Amino acid sequence: MSYTARLADQPRLLLAIKTSLAAVLAWYLAPLIPFTEDQYSYYAPLGALVTMHPTIARSAQVGVQVLMGLALGIALSLCGIAALRLGVPGGVVLGVVIGVGVLLGGWRLLGAGGDWVALAALFVLLAAGGDPEGFSISYLGTTAFGVVVGIAVNLIVVPPLYLRRASDRLSALRDTVTGLLRDAADAVADDRLDPDRFRAALDELGRTRSAVTEVVDEADESARANPRRRRHKDEREENARRMSALERTAFLTRDLIDLLVELQASDDVTITGAVRDRLAHAIRESADLIATPLGDPAASDRFRGASEALADYQSALGTPAAGGRAELAAGAAVELCLRRIIDVSRPFV
Repeated sequence: MSYTARLADQPRLLLAIKTSLAAVLAWYLAPLIPFTEDQYSYYAPLGALVTMHPTIARSAQVGVQVLMGLALGIALSLCGIAALRLGVPGGVVLGVVIGVGVLLGGWRLLGAGGDWVALAALFVLLAAGGDPEGFSISYLGTTAFGVVVGIAVNLIVVPPLYLRRASDRLSALRDTVTGLLRDAADAVADDRLDPDRFRAALDELGRTRSAVTEVVDEADESARANPRRRRHKDEREENARRMSALERTAFLTRDLIDLLVELQASDDVTITGAVRDRLAHAIRESADLIATPLGDPAASDRFRGASEALADYQSALGTPAAGGRAELAAGAAVELCLRRIIDVSRPFV
């Protein structure tokens, strides 16, 4: 179990091993397929190769799409061969077959199989010789067999489940958000908010969020049709909850930074020293709350601390003085943003 767990944590290595195994099995077993010729057995490893993907669901989807593309291309080439037998010039037939194949390859339903329409049509048209029907059956049959072998190997040999990797990437996103909020708290406390530096940090946050979303989506996909998913149901649900919460937190953090930058750049809005200190404290307490790991007994205390710090900041805003309504409005917008950040963490306390 320890060995397979370590192997599963190396997705590219695992994929390489399983692809090699599937190709070898397809090569040796292909001669047993009925109604096909042994000389075309090399198409079976090809089917296994194009089917192998990091997740079972993706392997099955791509395998079906490739077979659809092959079948459509073969049908198109057989029509071209029929045209040749009727005396249509070969150049004309070749051009029409390839052109129509490329057009059909753009059909969205074919997906990954779209590129195989024109390719299969060209193979059958040029390599079928005097027996296009026999070649077509062997080509499609052996490739389909390779697809089945690839899906079977992917399903049986350490079915990939990337939930742990998704959890680690979610923690990395949490750390990025937390670090950005703490930097913002320090900048507010020192009254030195550098817009360029924080815009660069927000761009980095966006890239991190996109990368984490991709990993989490792949983990969800890896659970589909995976026999191991039942044992990891709680982990899948936890990742989904964390992803939803962190996406909202990242979005609100961007809003908060934008508000702080606007406050810094505004000529008629200033933050007094007392308000600035309490705002910095509220941001820092919110960052500590977000950084709290799941199941940490200190989570409720940090939630309470963040709420109290935000209340202190709100009370420091006071009532609008003459000419101070712009300052109050800006401060209230920041308060609302922080309140929403804190509320996102409420279900995890």
